[in-house]
Amino acid sequence: MVPCLNEELTIGKVVDDFRAALPEAEIVVFDNGSTDRTAEVARARGARVVREKRRGKGFVMDAMFRKLEADVFVLVDGDDTYSAPDVRKLIEPVLAERADMAVGSRLAQFDAGSFRALHVAGNRLLTGLVNWIFQTGLTDMLSGYRVMTAELVKSVPLLSGGFEVETELTLRTLEHQFVIEEVPLPYYTRPAGSHSKLRTFRDGLRVVFSIVNITRSYRPWTFFGAIGLLFGLAGLVMGVVVIQDYMEDQFVDRVPLAILATGCMIIAFLSFAIGTVLNSVNARFRELAHTLRGRAGGSR
Repeated sequence: MVPCLNEELTIGKVVDDFRAALPEAEIVVFDNGSTDRTAEVARARGARVVREKRRGKGFVMDAMFRKLEADVFVLVDGDDTYSAPDVRKLIEPVLAERADMAVGSRLAQFDAGSFRALHVAGNRLLTGLVNWIFQTGLTDMLSGYRVMTAELVKSVPLLSGGFEVETELTLRTLEHQFVIEEVPLPYYTRPAGSHSKLRTFRDGLRVVFSIVNITRSYRPWTFFGAIGLLFGLAGLVMGVVVIQDYMEDQFVDRVPLAILATGCMIIAFLSFAIGTVLNSVNARFRELAHTLRGRAGGSR
């Protein structure tokens, strides 16, 4: 599966390289409204071309997941930055049933010009945040080179429309308790004349918001517990000051601070309560999802 937008310079080589490395695979290029010859070149090289009119990588991946049927799905960008000869290394953990998703980690071996300024630091920061929230040990959450089982592809919903879709896919995979295994693979510089569509700050913010939204939905105790902890600590610090003031002359001189401390503690308790209730609701939904998945597997 190759999502593409104006990759006329690279798509032909990507199709040829993966055809040579994986001759038994069907190569499907999803053209996201390219204005150049991307679709024409891909079709001439023997790939099946599907047009997705909704602009955005997230919409393309949603269409891929809905429209394609296969035993194993290989996802790769069409910019010729990923190593086609290493594709079988990436497939191996899935075929061996060690993992439901194998991710080509780019940070172990990459060219000097492969990443824009701040991209590596931003990737590590966001990946570290996800590792803390979901208790994992990932190194490259934003890689576009992945292998997935059919069960995962048909079970994980994608709602994002843009480049934050890799983050959403990773988080929803973890939440559905599928197993992810990373495989360190080389990452190359885009060929001359080829340009990335990623916008560093805009898409970076969208990734952050995606993490926050999914954490709120799938890890409510972590999300609301963190809010409650912050307000609780603030209320406690201010409350200590108010109590010390009262102990001096049995009179509260700092009334506004006392009111603020009380408000913070109320918000803290409400946050903990909301997190507890939503965590219980999520647990019941997870039980229901596992039951339905088990029945679907048994019917097959």
